[in-house]
Amino acid sequence: MSALRKKFGDDYQVVTTSSSGSGFNQPPPEKKKKRQRFVDKNGRCNVQHGNLGGETSRYLSDLFTTLVDLKWRWNLFIFILTYTVAWLFMASMWWLIAYIRGDLNRAHNDKYTPCVANVYNFPSAFLFFIETEATIGYGYRYITDKCPEGIILFLFQSILGSIVDAFLIGCMFIKMSQPKKRAETLMFSEHAAISMRDGKLTLMFRVGNLRNSHMVSAQIRCKLLKSRQTPEGEFLPLDQLELDVGFSTGADQLFLVSPLTICHVIDTKSPFYELSQRSMQTEQFEIVVILEGIVETTGRQQRVPLSAGRNNRKGACFTLCCGHRLRLGTEEGVLFVRF
Repeated sequence: MSALRKKFGDDYQVVTTSSSGSGFNQPPPEKKKKRQRFVDKNGRCNVQHGNLGGETSRYLSDLFTTLVDLKWRWNLFIFILTYTVAWLFMASMWWLIAYIRGDLNRAHNDKYTPCVANVYNFPSAFLFFIETEATIGYGYRYITDKCPEGIILFLFQSILGSIVDAFLIGCMFIKMSQPKKRAETLMFSEHAAISMRDGKLTLMFRVGNLRNSHMVSAQIRCKLLKSRQTPEGEFLPLDQLELDVGFSTGADQLFLVSPLTICHVIDTKSPFYELSQRSMQTEQFEIVVILEGIVETTGRQQRVPLSAGRNNRKGACFTLCCGHRLRLGTEEGVLFVRF
């Protein structure tokens, strides 16, 4: 709330009024049984794929994306494990060369030229590998020109190290630069309302940006998820219908410097046209709102999917209320709205 007051002032609050009354009132939340939603409040889709052959091989064929999609604890585990195994393997190769050549027994002989100077055992071979791989170069342990197999292993080590670094560091960089947390500062209104606006019955909800950095090319879309049965008798459990929020007029292109009210006119083309206020209280449907844009500070694409339903259930983004309207007022030049 401190960021909210800093940008919009202390009088940033919500005002909802009844379409039939003049006083202000808050629509009371209905206590309903929790129902599993298609899209959670955090944007995660509750979808599990089944009856797929070779699902594991499909994920492994796109290994980079699979690693990026993993949780942080698994990413860090794979990161540490891969480097540890690679380091131990390459240190073992250097120790094996020194063991086969007999350098371990003659390492302190000044007249003998070993493959790698000052490598006496496995710990010293491991330290030599770390010094060369990390380009530390203390100068105490070094490879000599009397060891062609060591030169070949050194080239292989350089190539392998570059591949591992590019893969793992690139994966970690992509995961850290994902703008998922940017969605925490994109606020949606707690309630959506259906009321008259400009002489038309309109579904309205509000969206706002708490940060001073803008969302470039922000665009909003709405989908209605509802089960239906076709005339042929086929049952569609998740039929997706588009809710027009200004695609034809360009109103879906947003400039989020202040909270904006998104409107969907309920006309003959709207999926809500044949629903009455009473039928909306019994119908099972879900509205998925997708806000897309480019984060100004990072230049990366951000997508915020959120869900809404007719009841105030846990996990819902906002509640759909009939017969109420949203108001955005001004007082001494300050916008006041509370999400």
